[in-house]
Amino acid sequence: MENAPQRRDSPTSHLRASDSNREQIAAILGEALSTGQLSHEEYSERLDTLYQAKTVGELEVLTQDLQVEGHRPAASPVSYAPSASTDPDNIIAVFGGADRRGRWRVRRQTRALAVFGGVRFDLTEAEFEAKEVELTINAVFGGAEIILPEGVEVRCKGVGIFGGFDVANSPTVDPSAPVIVIKGLALFGGVAGKVRRRRDR
Repeated sequence: MENAPQRRDSPTSHLRASDSNREQIAAILGEALSTGQLSHEEYSERLDTLYQAKTVGELEVLTQDLQVEGHRPAASPVSYAPSASTDPDNIIAVFGGADRRGRWRVRRQTRALAVFGGVRFDLTEAEFEAKEVELTINAVFGGAEIILPEGVEVRCKGVGIFGGFDVANSPTVDPSAPVIVIKGLALFGGVAGKVRRRRDR
C-alpha cells in the first residue's frame, strides 16, 4: 500500500481481530472517503487489507493517519452483532402473518414463506450478524414488505411470475452499512421494499 502509515504497537496490538473490530475500522475508512481524506483507490486498498488482517495491530495502522471525531462507528445507520451462528432463520406465514421489528437479530440467511399470507421485516432497528445478509422470500398468493434503513446497499435477485419484486435502493450508500441480498419467488404475489429515512423514523 502506497503512503501507508507506519505501525505503532499498542497494548492490544497482539490480540486477534474480531468481526466487530473490522466493522468499526470499515466505518472509519468510509467516513474518511466521504470527507476526502482518502481517494477511492486508497480506500479500496485499505479495505482489502482490512479483511485480510489477523490482529488488532494490523487494523490500527489503517486509521492512524486519519482524522477521527470520537468513534465513527456510532454514526453507522445500523448496528452489528457478529455471531458464529450459521443456521438460517426460517419464517412461515400460511393464511396468516409474521412481523419482525424493533431490535431483532438478522442472521446471515433468513428464509420466509408466505402462502395466502404476509410477512413484514422492519430492519431499521435490527442488529446484523454480518456485513452481507441474504433474505430469501417466497410469496405464493401472498406478499412481503421490507423496510430498509437508510444507507444500505440492496441487491434484488428475486423472480416474479404473475407477481413481482419492487425493492428500492438507498439514494446514497454508506460503506459501513450492510449489503442486503434479496432472493426468492413471487408467484401470484409480491415483495416490496422501501427505505425509511432517518428523519422519518
